[in-house]
Amino acid sequence: MKLNEIADNPGAHYRFKRVGRGIGSGKGKTSGRGGKGQTARSGVAINGFEGGQTPLHRRLPKRGFNNIFKLDYQVINTGRLEKAVAAGKLEAGDTITPESLIELGMLSKLGDGLRLLAKGEIKTALTIECAGASAAAIAAVEAAGGKVVLRGAAAAAAPAA
Repeated sequence: MKLNEIADNPGAHYRFKRVGRGIGSGKGKTSGRGGKGQTARSGVAINGFEGGQTPLHRRLPKRGFNNIFKLDYQVINTGRLEKAVAAGKLEAGDTITPESLIELGMLSKLGDGLRLLAKGEIKTALTIECAGASAAAIAAVEAAGGKVVLRGAAAAAAPAA
């Protein structure tokens, strides 16, 4: 490879349109900037400016807040676990962790942990390790012969059985 042979991929570089080169070019006279005035000049940033009237974003009331301590749980339903068993991804008696679900492609990221919910039914006995679970999900898994192991902050807050 030589320096004079290096080139962009075809179509990777957009050719700059020369402006201000006569009316035949389509970008003559005002160079696509319209008529005179403030916006024809450089250094203009008037988005949201309404001519001195209080802008809409200042007239509307502020509502709510962003909770910086909110935890971002990844959710999985019992019915989805049963589908994975039917598809052969999981077997009865397996221990399921958030990491194993990522390896199987059932979750894309871990977030602040896994939360188990009870949408759909589960018939296979599985051991599920998660950061949290609904009472209905725990009951459904235990009814199928499995168990739910809470780890992390949820385990400390859970009542001792």
